[in-house]
Amino acid sequence: MYKIKALNKISNIVNDELPAAQYVVSEAEDAPDAVLVRSASMHDMDVPDTLVAVARAGAGVNNIPIPEYTKRGIAVFNTPGANANAVAELVLLGMLMSGRKVIEGIEWVNTLKGQADVPKLVEKGKGQFVGPELRGKTLGVIGLGAIGALVANAAANGLGMEVLGQDPFISVKNAWTLSRAIKHANTIEEVLQKSDFVSVNVPLNAETKALFNAERIAQMKPGAHLLNFSRAELVDGQAVRDALASGQLSTYVVDFPTDDMIGVKGVICIPHLGASTPESEENCAVMAAAELREYLERGTIH
Repeated sequence: MYKIKALNKISNIVNDELPAAQYVVSEAEDAPDAVLVRSASMHDMDVPDTLVAVARAGAGVNNIPIPEYTKRGIAVFNTPGANANAVAELVLLGMLMSGRKVIEGIEWVNTLKGQADVPKLVEKGKGQFVGPELRGKTLGVIGLGAIGALVANAAANGLGMEVLGQDPFISVKNAWTLSRAIKHANTIEEVLQKSDFVSVNVPLNAETKALFNAERIAQMKPGAHLLNFSRAELVDGQAVRDALASGQLSTYVVDFPTDDMIGVKGVICIPHLGASTPESEENCAVMAAAELREYLERGTIH
């Protein structure tokens, strides 16, 4: 009987992959063979000697101390692509919100509650929230993994945008999925100089931390919109705030709020909703559970 500790609420669909006859899945398990985790941090967790594998129901693994686990022989799995559609949809929503001033407009409308002749006030005041359409604008996509490829294709084929893609490490699989309308950029600088909207879709590591610093942001088109649905640390917060104050950036949309960004004019902070859909949670749970089962029963690492 294998014991699995769930550090977060995990969809019951995992039981399809981890049958009760062979597995016990519990949040209270003290001596697990494996761990299923979503966003809970494992950096300060006491690791039992029984633990041999961890499966993250999501793509990022910043919440798992991989070097330490590697030394101890603990296999770590993630689920790249399982939540890609959910995140890609939110990136598209981020573009619409940043360009059309939808949030500001909604907040303004709420101030009209109780006033006389609201329709007349709306027609009189709506002009302050004019924003551009996406059709014909240029979107730069940095990172063409599962999420970036979906965003690029949707923007080009569904929204009528010009799309520049840049990814020196693109896989053959993802390259095959790209629309022929996507134009290849050789460098990040080329993307920044030509794009009205820039979506960053790269993992956080030592090389990508503060990827968007003051120097890079200065290379962007004046008034461009920056969208970060990967990790907060990919941008230099002070550089972004300075760029917003000067008008170099029009908006910064981020799915990983930090204290220094909340309440800043031009920043749209979303509470890490990228993968918060029932479909995404189930896809990630199934993939993570399948990875654990393959490893525990057969020693397979994929």
